[in-house]
Amino acid sequence: MNFVLLSSWQHTLQIFGVDQVAAKKAFTHLTEAYSNPSRHYHTLKHIAYVLSTIETLQAYTQDLAAIQLAAWFHDVVYDTQAKDNEEKSANYACELLSNLGIPASTITHVTHLILSTKHHQAAVDEYDSQVLLDADLAILAANPVKYREYAQAIRQEYAWVSEAEYINGRRQILERFLQRSQIYFTDLMFEVAEQFARSNLKAEIYILDQIIHNS
Repeated sequence: MNFVLLSSWQHTLQIFGVDQVAAKKAFTHLTEAYSNPSRHYHTLKHIAYVLSTIETLQAYTQDLAAIQLAAWFHDVVYDTQAKDNEEKSANYACELLSNLGIPASTITHVTHLILSTKHHQAAVDEYDSQVLLDADLAILAANPVKYREYAQAIRQEYAWVSEAEYINGRRQILERFLQRSQIYFTDLMFEVAEQFARSNLKAEIYILDQIIHNS
């Protein structure tokens, strides 16, 4: 997978004429961050999934390269005990991309995209944010087996939280998504993924309720 991801990373940076050696060095830093043993879901596998979904949704994009860069950095700083992961990830992206000579206008766009993942909200005309958010949440519409693996991996990342506290917090997050008029922004994701995502979220809430009921 790393070879495929490296070539994807290099391909995106080629647009900006970034030196291959510098690009590879930056990739090593990203790989190390996403390979931290405390991560179970927010890994390179997640990045690959997000990038693949962005490719599927590229007809909706205005600046594909910026979205791809934002995908790479959106979870680069991930500490389940912190509240400012997105801000720190945006700062990380800003510094690394500046060192690679990426134009300031692109960096500004990338950091804006990363920050939009904090609350998973995008304005009606923010098409690039919509694509990134849909790609980030694509896992919610996975087949039930994959979805359970995702839910279990998230629980592992919050292993330090007590069962009751985790269930309460997780339930609130899932309910918030269900209360939205739509989870996905792009027409394609709304058409093909919305109902699967809602079904998975409801199933997870049911399982969480059963754990509380049986404890």
